[in-house]
Amino acid sequence: MDNPKIPVLILFGPTASGKTDILLEMQASHPIEVISADSMQVYRGMDIGTAKPTLEERTTLPHHLIDICDPSEQFNAGDFVRLAEEACADITRRGKLPMVSGGTGFYLKNLIMGLSEAPPSSPEIRAILKEELSKNGASALMKELAAVDPVSAERIHVNDEYRLLRALEVYRSCGKPLSFFKTGAELENSPSERFNFTITGLSRPREELYRRINNRCAQMFKQGLPDEVRTLYEKGYTPNDPGLRAIGYREFFIEDGNGGWRLSEDMEGVQALIAQNSRRYAKRQITFFAGIPNVNWIELKEAS
Repeated sequence: MDNPKIPVLILFGPTASGKTDILLEMQASHPIEVISADSMQVYRGMDIGTAKPTLEERTTLPHHLIDICDPSEQFNAGDFVRLAEEACADITRRGKLPMVSGGTGFYLKNLIMGLSEAPPSSPEIRAILKEELSKNGASALMKELAAVDPVSAERIHVNDEYRLLRALEVYRSCGKPLSFFKTGAELENSPSERFNFTITGLSRPREELYRRINNRCAQMFKQGLPDEVRTLYEKGYTPNDPGLRAIGYREFFIEDGNGGWRLSEDMEGVQALIAQNSRRYAKRQITFFAGIPNVNWIELKEAS
């Protein structure tokens, strides 16, 4: 072939499924470098709460797209796809195998399928939709979507909150349904034209996964997560910044009623809330991952 496709391994799974352990095992016998597909590991100073690989692990196994932004900076799927594609090409030129690993399903799907022509995300509209979702429920939003974009409504499950909100966000931002726009797979020069993806997904029994999430959350507090959050707060970062909206950080903050923020003193309550939100996030991840095509699924299970 004159222009052979670049081979790229992809490994994904919900939070606490065991991705890092597998990567470290693989690097012992394969010349790989990792491209992080975690939307929050891009932020500097957010190490413990994002379960970021340690400096020692990154010395042993090089990682890309980690610590490239301040918590105040926006980083989106378009940024990820562009930088991930550049990293894949660079790693291949150096004779190593690029491996994309993480749990941000939207990033992974856009890398595999290509970016959509649809308008970029609108934080303002998304915030309004989330408030409506909390107040009125998913069924009410699905009814609205069915009226304005029946094609997308047919494709999206009512429990898939991310895709439901995204479809309504697109319609409200430009007046055209999401189904009007071509997906990445339908566009010319999509990633599938440049890369040969081998995709592996990790799964675990639900109760086991939730137990691992709870244990990870407890370990983060032992490692000093409250101190990490306080350091960020003292630098002026709050949930008004993109980075501090992440699970594991936002839960520490309480609105002071005057448009500002203060840190909670109830560490036991904060830990419980982070664990709860992480379990809910894992459930959403599992739903989203089910929509990624051509996945080789591996079910992991701890020895009893």
